[in-house]
Amino acid sequence: MTKKKKGADKKVKTANKKPPKNVNEVAEPTIDLENSKERLAVAPEEIDLVTEVAEYKEKYLRLYSEFENYRRRTSKERLELISTANSGLMEALIPIADDFERALKAGTQGAVEGVELIFNKFKNTLEGRGLKKMETASGDDFDEDFHEAITQIPAPDKSLAGKIVDVVESGYFLGEKVIRFAKVVTGSKD
Repeated sequence: MTKKKKGADKKVKTANKKPPKNVNEVAEPTIDLENSKERLAVAPEEIDLVTEVAEYKEKYLRLYSEFENYRRRTSKERLELISTANSGLMEALIPIADDFERALKAGTQGAVEGVELIFNKFKNTLEGRGLKKMETASGDDFDEDFHEAITQIPAPDKSLAGKIVDVVESGYFLGEKVIRFAKVVTGSKD
């Protein structure tokens, strides 16, 4: 029995030896029982590590996704800020444009021509900066996204019921954004 045991030890020891130098020599297959037991004991630790790595990968992917969404959102906000950066200035200049329009309606012929030249230059400058006058006319449908109803009167015609009867002040866009709603009078549906 002791001889067989020593032979088993020899097999275990040959597993730890370097591989043969000659490729044609075939090493005797051996089973390393001690390492197998250690591997089985380490397996739960490896499973825990693999699970932990998977959790970290998931957290990384989630954070990466959140960062990409943040980057896209801030880029979009930055573009919107750039396009509407002058909105405060434009809003302050709109009443001046309204005054020009009133002066053109009420003035004498010579004064009207001078004011008209100044107004056209002023209007072209504002349009060059992205300000666009809203096209609103009597008979158009009322749209709360673009119009502000300041009052409602009985419709002078049945076709104007629920529609715009008069435009008191024009509305304006700066780029695609409404910076002043058109102030309108609507016809009641009575």
